Amino acid sequence: MNAYKTVIAVAGIIATASYFLLDLQAYVTLAALKGNINLLQNYYAANKPLILAGFLAVYFFQTALCLPGAAVMSLAAGATFGTATGLLCVLAAAVSGAAAAFLSARYLLRDYFTKRFDRRLDGINRELAEQGFHYLLFLRLVPLFPFFLINIAAGLTGIRLRTFVWTTLLGIIPGAFVYVNAGASLAGIDSLSGVATPKVLSSLTLLGIMALLPVFLNRGFKRNIR
Repeated sequence: MNAYKTVIAVAGIIATASYFLLDLQAYVTLAALKGNINLLQNYYAANKPLILAGFLAVYFFQTALCLPGAAVMSLAAGATFGTATGLLCVLAAAVSGAAAAFLSARYLLRDYFTKRFDRRLDGINRELAEQGFHYLLFLRLVPLFPFFLINIAAGLTGIRLRTFVWTTLLGIIPGAFVYVNAGASLAGIDSLSGVATPKVLSSLTLLGIMALLPVFLNRGFKRNIR
């Protein structure tokens, strides 16, 4: 690992360790949000550009460093900025943060995995070159797969950054809207499970399955013409 990679890796480790050592996760909980929402709204009313910039920065680094709390941050966006502005902020920060995590994984780890699992990755990369959009869209839509793991895993493959970015944007819009819209009515939320209801989860899963339909149809077509 060269000096630049070492610096980036060490900086990421220090930032992540600081987050947990300083117990910053205590500020990214539903209880903390509900207890401070009036303060946040007052700050936003007094200085909108500063609060918007601060939110975008925090959400970006939280996503880039693969830290927990995205659901609460999305609720906070809806509660503080309203549904429309909150959704735009969440999408911008989440996609840019995911791209940073993707690029970090590609820059720091891909060479190692390519050398170690060269033959296995070749087959995966060929498939992703043809159907990467559909696979990634499925993973983004179905809420069973951790957001940060998808960012890292995608960076280890040959999927293009452009495909990763715009597919991530499309894939997270439904889930982001659910949380931001719920945040606009924060007083009625008692738990995060009250937002991600079975009905919401099943709807997102159905959308994810539909995203994979072209893959199955393409495979069936190829088998029929052989």
